[in-house]
Amino acid sequence: MPRLFTAIEIPREIGIHLAMMRGGLPGARWIDPENYHMTLRFVGDVDLRAAHAIDEALERVRRPQISLRLLGLDAFGGAKPHSLFAGVDAGDALGELQSEIERRMRRLGLKPDGRRFVPHVTLARLRGARDHEVASYLSLRGNFSSTRFVAKRFALLSSRDSVGGGPYVLEAAYPLQDRDSRAATSDPARPRAAP
Repeated sequence: MPRLFTAIEIPREIGIHLAMMRGGLPGARWIDPENYHMTLRFVGDVDLRAAHAIDEALERVRRPQISLRLLGLDAFGGAKPHSLFAGVDAGDALGELQSEIERRMRRLGLKPDGRRFVPHVTLARLRGARDHEVASYLSLRGNFSSTRFVAKRFALLSSRDSVGGGPYVLEAAYPLQDRDSRAATSDPARPRAAP
């Protein structure tokens, strides 16, 4: 049974920049740079029939390419921090893509994702990290900013049952359209992106 989720992949050069933030935080289990991504919708464990229906639903998504920038570091968990992440500056297009994916998954009968969508890239899982150590780390590195990049596709990824952090497998990729191709075509039988 594959454990699936949709995501935007992080370009290699941005991943290298993010990887320079690793270290200096006791209790952090750092994510490998090749596994950096921005989750759009966690699907969970599904059988192969459901995975095929999910793929078909995602093939019908028609959304524009998205200009993104990673901006700032922070932690989830408040006084008991459990993960360190980079924030995302994206505008409305990212939220609209995520909302469409959510609607399509619900039409397939999947339960709604109960978490509010907060676009981010997880850098580390925290175990036993004290809030003052996390605050100290963030005071030194929290003003992180990447260059702007354009997401030209989103992906359906799978993971093994673990505590998170990869490795992830690219199952399918779905192109996001640039302005010229959106204006020129409305053909629903568009070609699939090569992984």
